[in-house]
Parts: sequence; C-alpha cells; structure tokens
Amino acid sequence: MAAAAAEPSSELPAQAAISCRGLVKRYGTVVAVDGLDLEVRAGECFGLLGPNGAGKTTTIEILQGLLAPDSGDVRVLGLTWKHHEAELRQRMGSQLQETKLAEKLTVREMLTLFRSFYQRGASPDHVMEVVQLTEKQNAWVSKLSGGQRQRLAVACALVCQPDILFLDEPTTGLDPQSRRQLWDVVLRFREGGGTILLTTHYMEEAERLCDRVAVMDHGRVIALGTPRQLIASLGAEHVVEFALADGAYLDDLVLRALPGVAAVRRDDGKTRLTVARVHETVPALLHLLGARGAALSELTTHHATLEDVFLGLTGRHLRDD
Repeated sequence: MAAAAAEPSSELPAQAAISCRGLVKRYGTVVAVDGLDLEVRAGECFGLLGPNGAGKTTTIEILQGLLAPDSGDVRVLGLTWKHHEAELRQRMGSQLQETKLAEKLTVREMLTLFRSFYQRGASPDHVMEVVQLTEKQNAWVSKLSGGQRQRLAVACALVCQPDILFLDEPTTGLDPQSRRQLWDVVLRFREGGGTILLTTHYMEEAERLCDRVAVMDHGRVIALGTPRQLIASLGAEHVVEFALADGAYLDDLVLRALPGVAAVRRDDGKTRLTVARVHETVPALLHLLGARGAALSELTTHHATLEDVFLGLTGRHLRDD
C-alpha cells in the first residue's frame, strides 16, 4: 500500500504483535506513562500487572488508539495508528474495564450489531457457542448475570475474528466459576494463534493465562518475564508470614540467620520471610520464639506468587489504591 511505503521503515521484529518505544503520557503534572518500552510477541498472552495508578489502563488505551501519547513510537501488528487506523480497527478486538451494552437488545442482536461493523468476522452463532451464551441468545442484556455480561463483552470483541485481543481487567468482580469460564475463552483464542494483551489484578489469573508478564509501577516496567521467572527472582519458593502478640518483633538480622531465609520484609504489622526450605524455617522460627518468650498471634505459609514479587519490588500490594 502507498501509505505503508511512505512510512519510515519499522524496527519492529517480525514476531512482535505490539511494540512501543519511549512511550510518555502526561496529565498535567502527573506522568501516567514514563518512557515505556514494551514488546508483545505474536501468539502470546501478555499480562500487564500493577496497582491502580501504575499506568496500565493508560498504556492499553494508547495501544488501542483511544489515546494519543505525548511522545514515543507505537506499532500494533507492524502498523501505526497515524497511517493505518482503519486497518487496525478491523484487526483488533477490545474489552474495556467498563463496557456499556444496550440493555434492551438480545444477546444475538448485540452480536449481530457488532458483526456489522467489520468487513470480516465470525457468525453470532459461532461466537455465542465459544463464550457459552447460546442458551441466552434471546435474552435481553439487562437480564444477564455479571458473568454472562462479561462473556458477552468479550464476544463482542471476538466477533471480528481479531488478530489481537485487548482485555482490560476482564474478570473484575466475577465469581470464581464465571472467572474460569472466561479463562477458557481466552485460552482457546490463544490456542488458535491469537495474541492477547491482558491487564488484571488477579495473580492467579496472570499465572494461569499469561506466557509473560510485565510488572508496572509509576508508568514504567520494573520487571519482565514469565510468571515462573519472576517468582524465581525472589530467590525462594515459599513465604512465611507471622505476627507477634503485643506488637513485638524480632530483629531482621536474627531472622535472616534462620535456615532457608532469603529475605525479610515488614508489612502492615506482619513480618514476611521469603524462604527456600519452609520445613526447616518454621521449626527454627518456633524454637527462636520459644527461646525469646515471644507469642505468635498469627502464622501462615504459602507458595510464592506474583503478588509476592510485586510486594518485594515496590513494598506495595497489587491491589493498593
């Protein structure tokens, strides 16, 4: 095409579905996205993780062509919004944080309407089957449950048979069963060769769906890798969390001397130990507390998660506002 030929040559690797370099977006004095570099490979499910205000939604809206960056280069499917907006709109599907659907349309009518916006696409019947809404095809949108509405929102994004799918916190507020039903839809899309960019606050969701994740904070990527790689970066596989009665605490140096302890952190009145050998650390901790005459008020253990990664990197929880 002439427009593509007139455009400067791209440095985007052939396997990249999304690439941005030096992306910046400001709102007054607030820098929402701060020189972001990001690359999403074709055919992968890529997760953006971070607390509210980290810049995730601003980033995904820029990549979708809904916001213009103040500076930086953005390419989606090797194309730019400046030169190829019409083509990109035909090749991508989007599910936003809040999708407003016409209450008095049926599921079939809603999908038929969205299908009419695209030159190519799947039939409403096929998409309803994919998202398990066939039995609700004649139900008004207003009569759907929260999980059914979310699946319909994703169906509206899938009806154009997109090459890339943007999902911005798709399962927020859903019950566990509805969440897993949506996971199945996402996994089937990826298995069919589609690319997914996903934002989420649910760490189990990111670990289940994402091939790679980028942890964002203050508009920048502060860690990038597979879920397994990021969890391994903690240096241990388990977390022991405890609190002592009467607000007492043990010195960090004493705790670091316990067998298997890789790191010590204080958080909200509790002490968190990242440990490699929980079966050795817990008995040694209990022995230490007994020798010091300290009483436990709480003790829990769990396998390290992406939540622990983020807390270790920033000192904050992923759900902190």
